[in-house]
Amino acid sequence: MPSTLPVGDPAPADGVLPEQAAVGAAQRRFSLYAHIPFCAVRCGYCDFNTYTATELGGGASQDAYAATAVREVEFAARALAASGVPARKLATVFFGGGTPTLLPAGDLTAILGSAVEQWGLEDGAEVTTEANPDSVTRDSLRELRDGGFTRVSFGMQSAVPHVLKVLERTHDPARVPQAVAWAREAGLHVSVDLIYGTPGESLADWEASVRTALSYEPDHISAYSLILEEGTKLAAQIRRGQVPDIDDDDHAAKYELADALFAEAGLGWYEVSNFARTPQDACRHNLAYWRGDDWWGLGPGAHSHVGGVRWWNVKHPSAYAGRLERGESPAAGRETLDAKTREMERIMLGSRLSDGLRIDSLGTTGRAAIAGLIAAELIDPVKAFAGTLVLTLKGRLLGDAVTRALLD
Repeated sequence: MPSTLPVGDPAPADGVLPEQAAVGAAQRRFSLYAHIPFCAVRCGYCDFNTYTATELGGGASQDAYAATAVREVEFAARALAASGVPARKLATVFFGGGTPTLLPAGDLTAILGSAVEQWGLEDGAEVTTEANPDSVTRDSLRELRDGGFTRVSFGMQSAVPHVLKVLERTHDPARVPQAVAWAREAGLHVSVDLIYGTPGESLADWEASVRTALSYEPDHISAYSLILEEGTKLAAQIRRGQVPDIDDDDHAAKYELADALFAEAGLGWYEVSNFARTPQDACRHNLAYWRGDDWWGLGPGAHSHVGGVRWWNVKHPSAYAGRLERGESPAAGRETLDAKTREMERIMLGSRLSDGLRIDSLGTTGRAAIAGLIAAELIDPVKAFAGTLVLTLKGRLLGDAVTRALLD
């Protein structure tokens, strides 16, 4: 969740959505994203809307945050009903940040409980929280599981101390296996996040991190390339020549290595940056984003989407809390996507999935591009001849080029 908000139309104080949001809603699944905007320290590469204790300023409190988030849950239920959007049980819930587990487990389960009270959960619903390995205990993970969470995603990032130092990650790498063991003991499914391409990270460093993560036998691994965001400390360090710049060829080599090691360990890709042990272990919440389902995003800076209407909340926790205390929508702005934009997003996001896109669902330009994409070895020819566009390994590395070919 980048900290810079888009420019859009004004959002009404009552939160009522355009009529488009309700069209076909009963046939779409509904999810909840809960943004917890607190971190113990700000990592040098991070551009997310997060705050340390010293950055919060007056009018914002971690202790009061759960009660404020519950207010937004209640506001969301009223606004959706007033918009004619039928109530649906939650298919997935995801607590992200920031570091959600900086809040007491009881606060997280209180927010989840309020959402379940308003909407209910589908049978077998996926409920995830992100966590830093040093922000959980055996007891807190048990409390989360007892409170309805089913899954935890640990921000491991690297197993190599000098890489973690550049990223300004503060956890001890030795803490990760302990946290994973506690999560499994509590009955939670486990994912770990890795980042590749950190300045100064060698291919051997990256291989060590991948092999270490695999040694924990997680159900799921996300492997993201480091993206240099303007305004971050790391971007300034690179600009001043204090650390080396990131390199696209280095990223490609590390992705190919990770893909091979994951496959060897029995994890298959289901989205360009995500790998699961079985199809059931894929992150269903993220799939909701990639497939264009509906979700309400609560918290400062959180983004929501219902039926082609997208909106985003004010950034600062104090402004967010103030609006909800007055009974007003926390939304800073919104946009209603037209058919062309929605189709563009369907192709851009759907092509990233291993399920791929039906070729007969593409427009004239997209269908005409298929032969060239096969010749360039960017899509699987066997699957293409069977009617589905699925990226090859080379295509995953050049996904933007595939999207441009399909849309141009």
